[in-house]
Amino acid sequence: MTSQPSNTRPEPATQSYFVGQLAEYAKRPEVAAPATLDTLVEKLDYLSEDQVDAVRRAHEYATRAHEGQWRRTGHPYITHPTAVAQILAEMRMDHQTLMAALLHDVIEDSDTSKTALGRRFGKAVAEIVDGLSKLTKIFDSRAEAQAENFQKMALAMAKDIRVIMVKMADRLHNMRTIGVMSDAQRKRIARETLDFYAPIANRLGIHTIKTELEELGFKALHPLRAYRIEKAVEGARGHRKELIKEIGDTVTAALNREGINAQVVSREKHPYSIYRKMKAQQKTFNDIMDVFGFRIIVERVEDCYRTLGVVHNLYKPVAGRFKDYIAIPKANGYQSLHTSLFGMHGVPIEVQIRTKQMEAVAENGIAGHWLYKAGGDDFEPSQRRARRWAQDLLELQRQAGNPLEFIESLKLDLFPDEVYVFTPQGDILELPRGACPVDFAYFVHTDIGNRCVACRVDRNLAPLSLQLQSGQSVEIITSDDARPNPDWLTFVVTSRARSAIRLALKQQQGAESVALGRKLLNRALGNANMSINDLDFRRLRRVFNELGVRKLNDLLAAIGNGDLMAYVAAQKLLAVDNPDYEAVPVEGGGPVAIRGGEGLVINYGRCCGPVPGDQIVGHMTPGKGFVVHIETCPNINEIRRRAAREIIPARWTTTTDGEFLTTLRVDVNRRKGILAEIASEVTAADAGVDNIHVEERNAEVSTMVIGLTVKNRSHLARVMRRLRNVQAVISLARPSN
Repeated sequence: MTSQPSNTRPEPATQSYFVGQLAEYAKRPEVAAPATLDTLVEKLDYLSEDQVDAVRRAHEYATRAHEGQWRRTGHPYITHPTAVAQILAEMRMDHQTLMAALLHDVIEDSDTSKTALGRRFGKAVAEIVDGLSKLTKIFDSRAEAQAENFQKMALAMAKDIRVIMVKMADRLHNMRTIGVMSDAQRKRIARETLDFYAPIANRLGIHTIKTELEELGFKALHPLRAYRIEKAVEGARGHRKELIKEIGDTVTAALNREGINAQVVSREKHPYSIYRKMKAQQKTFNDIMDVFGFRIIVERVEDCYRTLGVVHNLYKPVAGRFKDYIAIPKANGYQSLHTSLFGMHGVPIEVQIRTKQMEAVAENGIAGHWLYKAGGDDFEPSQRRARRWAQDLLELQRQAGNPLEFIESLKLDLFPDEVYVFTPQGDILELPRGACPVDFAYFVHTDIGNRCVACRVDRNLAPLSLQLQSGQSVEIITSDDARPNPDWLTFVVTSRARSAIRLALKQQQGAESVALGRKLLNRALGNANMSINDLDFRRLRRVFNELGVRKLNDLLAAIGNGDLMAYVAAQKLLAVDNPDYEAVPVEGGGPVAIRGGEGLVINYGRCCGPVPGDQIVGHMTPGKGFVVHIETCPNINEIRRRAAREIIPARWTTTTDGEFLTTLRVDVNRRKGILAEIASEVTAADAGVDNIHVEERNAEVSTMVIGLTVKNRSHLARVMRRLRNVQAVISLARPSN
């Protein structure tokens, strides 16, 4: 990798100096144009002569395509794709990947098409280049454009994992030359690199690229902070040198006595890693640098565990700080033993123990498949994991409602901190920290998640929102009639669960919108003694076009979602053969029957909290469907004044399902324990407390606004009677009355 700019001058007062340093560094020939065709070819001794010739032809074609184009560094544009290809050549990537790297900007920056590239260089190369080319459609925002481009890249990556390797090398060279960008562009690209590209490199196990992207992004985003931490590290390095050598020699000698051939190397934390820990853990620089890191590299897996025993005998281990990533590898294929020790003089020591092969995987991840191809199948697990992750991205893309939703899911997927739990059959599943049984259910299978109703954790019934801990066993209880609950979105943490729940809720809402729309349209047609079944929809295509829908279900869904008023649709449908049709007004009709538990398209006004037994009306709200209010609700009166025909009569069915959220306003004399007493009385009446908000009116009186769940108006009356018997209660009432 290219060396970073050195800081030899005295520390300046402002960061403008560092911005200038970044620009100066970016323009250096060894940074902006580190490769030529000759230096690239020199690194291709692992390819056949025919493959090298193919790379030469791609370079020649790219040179012509970019003729007359220049980079902001002042160098011909061809220097960039050549530099990208050289980065990949150092990883010993195949010739098709190198050709795609040389051609990766050709579709965007010239008249060349994907078809033309395919004819000249083969379908595989053309597909990789097309997967890297940005979309040209117009977006409403930069965030949406970025999200759409990530979606396209994810799709291409699922087809050919080499797409992401070219993209990583492309981003790496762009970050090395980021100093020539404007302040706004530099910060945006650096943030994007830290938020997405470095985590993706980590997810694929490419530690070398991940580390350099993080350091370059840190310097570009926070140049002054990066400088100060670098200087502090340099200062600390001198003080630590003797102690590091002493610890290293002691460990090496102990291993030699046990006949273990090992390489012991000290690990120095990178500036961005230090900065991130200082920020996340609220620690000082000295707290972070007080921890000494060592990596012990051995020959065989059994030597890893023997080495662990040696270092634990040498220094006392810190309880709870041992992790076995050999038995249970990380999602990116990383394997190692991690332990923390109390070293000599009480110095904390972090030790990683791994084999040479594990070290190669840890540093190169998926790239090791090409870099160490002659070494056997050791890198195949990384390849399989990477391809499985790419397929998971496709599933996220399918389930996401829009590109921004996909990006949100991708972020969740890129920042895991793992816990390991067991299935009832004893299989181990890896989940991010904070995951709950619902995450577990969706990880097993989407259908299991959608039908989940309860769970057992370590054989005991547990809440679905419980945060799982490593070592627990989880069993999911399902029901064929179950449906995902919207509340799950408040506590699931995996992108797979979040996307699947959203998709299921959209499908559920779609079906419920159609059912409600049918009910409302039939009600509007009722005054004309008509129903949906009486209409000949083959003759109504023109009406559908006018209303912006294609078929009957689309029309009913639009009505059920509140995007189209039922009386407007009814009038147009009845007047299809008679434009002057006004014989029967369709604004009226019978009341809409409310059962409760209809799902996502029947909502209840939070302002008045209607419950079965109340006199109710409703109105349609776009995106929310039918919103039910008490007839005397002030908000309904306001809607009635604005447009009377938007109010739709409603009634409760004879039997209602579920519990309903309503609100009580209770004035009480202030005294110790009154809050607990009120909550106890509500619970004793078999009602639920959703929330309590206390307002202090004066030194003696407080007002409690209580959100509670009841079955109907009679149930609410019982709760109110119990509360009136509390001595401290002065008065109580529902806010809408």
